[in-house]
Amino acid sequence: MADAEVLNQRQVLFWRLIAATAGLADPGSSFETMAAALADQLNLPPAILDPSIGVDVLLHRYPQLQPHFDSIRDEFQPGDETLETNPATDPIDLHRTFAYSKLLLNVFGPNTRSPSCSAGQYNQWCEDVAALESYLGHSPGSLRPGGVSEAGNPVMAGSGAGVRGHLPQVDDRQLRDELVAMESDLIKRMDLREVLKDDRLAAKLSPTLPLVEQLLRDKSNLSGPALANARKLIRKYVDDLAAVLKKQVFSTKSGEIDRSVPPRRVFRNLDLKRTIWKNLPNYNPDDGRLYVDQLYYRQTAQKSLNKYLIVVVDQSGSMVAAMVQCAILASIFATLPRVVVSLVAFDTSVVDLTPWAADPFESLMRTELGGGNDGPLAMTYARSLITDPRRTTMVWISDFFEFHNDRPLFEMIKTVKQSGVHFIPVGSVSGTGYFNINEWFRKQLKSIGLPVLTGNIKKLIVELKKQLN
Repeated sequence: MADAEVLNQRQVLFWRLIAATAGLADPGSSFETMAAALADQLNLPPAILDPSIGVDVLLHRYPQLQPHFDSIRDEFQPGDETLETNPATDPIDLHRTFAYSKLLLNVFGPNTRSPSCSAGQYNQWCEDVAALESYLGHSPGSLRPGGVSEAGNPVMAGSGAGVRGHLPQVDDRQLRDELVAMESDLIKRMDLREVLKDDRLAAKLSPTLPLVEQLLRDKSNLSGPALANARKLIRKYVDDLAAVLKKQVFSTKSGEIDRSVPPRRVFRNLDLKRTIWKNLPNYNPDDGRLYVDQLYYRQTAQKSLNKYLIVVVDQSGSMVAAMVQCAILASIFATLPRVVVSLVAFDTSVVDLTPWAADPFESLMRTELGGGNDGPLAMTYARSLITDPRRTTMVWISDFFEFHNDRPLFEMIKTVKQSGVHFIPVGSVSGTGYFNINEWFRKQLKSIGLPVLTGNIKKLIVELKKQLN
């Protein structure tokens, strides 16, 4: 049987953790006093209770703690189906409980609640999230905002039996969503202008979507080294995301071969198997030779008529994730043969970004986040770009909360669709976090066969490849 006193001691550590993450911690509280006494009893350094000390720093100063943190990784294996334990009979390792509590305290504790956030605090938080990922058995970045999830692998956020509890678990999606919100909040409280002036501090910033959003909002107020560092961070984020999206674009299936074009009669197009098969009747068994009277070639020609892609982006400030990803997609499709790309941004005015469509970084640097949105004004301009409706795909990226009246834009969309344009309404393609869209528009667009695309960016990639090949 588990010792009742040890059970109570572990419960004290969890109640202290709950109070700290809820912002109710008091340095002089009984929970703090009891936790400090217990740490001393177990020969653990007081630093293991201090949320201002990073996990990596703690382990560097006190390497004797490493086995206690490693025991978390040993205890928790992603995909392990035997996560249920009996707290009444299983032995309790308070050293591991202290280590687990430290991980959660640093990621969710009081050091994330200060009125302002320095670059150092933000960098430590990122490192502590990485430590949490590591000790929970997840790949680096899988729980960070925008990270790739390990589908089906549960992530514990604290429960009744220590690391392996018998209470309801928090899965990796829920934990990632919480970290998305936390990182966004931390960045909003950072004095980015001062941080960006210091090359050393700016280099510590991780280029994430919340940071890119803040930089895009504030870029007009930056100059000199601060602007240069902001541009580096945005460029790094865009290039990294572009590399991922480019793989997705070119891994999807291409369009069908144009059978109306005769195959080009060159050696590389020779269909050897078909040639042998078709000429088998000419085989002479006397001399063991196959006499070929006709060669067969593979058809590789694609239709040569241009396709047109018009991407219209709502830059009112609520569409940053979709705007960044779709600007990158526009640049990728702009490199494809016979695809003519136009890129337009709008709020209460319209900006034609087509000259920079091939470079998503330059396109984003010319956007101005904020303000309302005037969809009819943007649609009037976008329609002027249509030259061949049946060979045109228009991607409209917005939350569809109109500055004036919803009806005019909806009627214009109907007219564009009826003209033969393939219209794709896009809400959120980030796949993470909360997203709001005008419900009236969602229902009306669905009623005319235009469901608003949300979720994984792959949906949009597949749809675009289908239309542009």
